[in-house]
Amino acid sequence: MDKTYIELAFTTQDASETDLLIGILSDIGFDGFREEHDKLFACIEQSALDQQRLSEVLPDSISAPEIREIREENWNALWESAFHQPVNGVAREIIITPKMSFGTGHHATTSLMLEVMLDVPFHQTHVLDFGTGTGVLAILAAQLGAVSVTAIDNDTWSIENARENLSVNKCKGIELVLADQLPDNETFDVILANINRNVILANADRLSELLKSDGRLLLSGLLVEDRPDIEAAFLHRFPNPPICRERNGWIVLVY
Repeated sequence: MDKTYIELAFTTQDASETDLLIGILSDIGFDGFREEHDKLFACIEQSALDQQRLSEVLPDSISAPEIREIREENWNALWESAFHQPVNGVAREIIITPKMSFGTGHHATTSLMLEVMLDVPFHQTHVLDFGTGTGVLAILAAQLGAVSVTAIDNDTWSIENARENLSVNKCKGIELVLADQLPDNETFDVILANINRNVILANADRLSELLKSDGRLLLSGLLVEDRPDIEAAFLHRFPNPPICRERNGWIVLVY
């Protein structure tokens, strides 16, 4: 049976307001975003929408959004109508059809993760992508030489979307896992977690346990003001401050 999603369409003033909205809506369950000119479209499964919570978290400065229902079966046509053509002359090409999953590479958190990944040695590594979404980070890790990537997400739609993107990009060595918990009895050379502050804090101890002693941990989906709490949560494992990059109020931390 096809699911029904609710789409909110906000008119935004600038990139900082768009990023603020994405952060707020992500924290209350919205996990599908797309941008068109001065519009931000945010989607959530109808059964997960809490109207009262939504009204509480939206700033007064944000105009009331347009609201409509979308059947799952109509989502392909919607994204195909806004599909970007391939770009020539780039070192690496990743083709992503995001549908309702987060992670096209355009949002600051994803673009920051992609950028710092280029400075991380992935050759012959075992990688965990926690909250894979579209699979874009897992795909880049494989392209950069990872021997295996475990890509986890707790949303069936994201796993199906990621599987399509892996096929289009002809990826090998990526295992997609539908789960809401981190794996047991495994350790990883690189862990990628582009999720949000609450999920990262809730899993800080386990992420530390899963990372090899000489491994790299990349964290994003975080606002600048989240940094003190994140550093405090990982202080027992990483006494030295992480490398930090910032864009439009969002950050990526690299341990």
